Amino acid sequence: MKILCVIPARYASTRLPGKPLADIAGKPMIQRVYEQAKKALRPAMVLVAADHPLVADAVTGFGGEVMMTSTNHPTGTDRLAEVARAFPGFDVIINVQGDEPLIEPAVIDQLAAAFVEEPDLLMATLKTRADEAEYNNPNAVKVVTGLNDYALYFSRSLLPYPRVRPETFAVYKHIGIYAYRRDFLLTYAALAPTPLEKAESLEQLRALEHGYRIKVLETSFKPVGVDTLEDLEKVRTILQK
Repeated sequence: MKILCVIPARYASTRLPGKPLADIAGKPMIQRVYEQAKKALRPAMVLVAADHPLVADAVTGFGGEVMMTSTNHPTGTDRLAEVARAFPGFDVIINVQGDEPLIEPAVIDQLAAAFVEEPDLLMATLKTRADEAEYNNPNAVKVVTGLNDYALYFSRSLLPYPRVRPETFAVYKHIGIYAYRRDFLLTYAALAPTPLEKAESLEQLRALEHGYRIKVLETSFKPVGVDTLEDLEKVRTILQK
């Protein structure tokens, strides 16, 4: 099984313009993400999907693989599908967010392994125990799964509702790293947006609403994504230590 790890890098971030090139302890953020992804053992290739020449030049400058993609993609899935079409020799595509400079290589390998263990698996992602401070934070997406570890629903609201004592249930936060069977990714990207997807502004609900299943693997990894200047300073502090 041949696996491609893709890192979409969107230059025109609304909250942090030029985010992929933000300096983190002497290296641009996209380099930090790329170097972490390269430590994973299962992907045959790691590739940055850039939408701006400055990002492409930066990746080339540190010796990374890069592909220029359209600036008009409405979603990250559309950008990923453009890459998938250009690389028909790969079986599985793993999408690592370009604002995760502390991504653990082990979680990339964990997702890749799921496709070896389940030959019929189409799509997989990750979850981790949510901190109580995240329960009512709409930016921390929650997920509930069935006994077979397939997603039942993703929401920005608290799931499940604590009708009984809090200690009798666990709240899981979704981690936005995805893996797809390549052929399914192309099918998924072509699906029409769905009502719940639009209501929650969560792309993964499109797959569920169209009747596809998403495997959700548990990990202890706690992501530190960079969406704001405050997040950026937090990551800088972590790496400096």
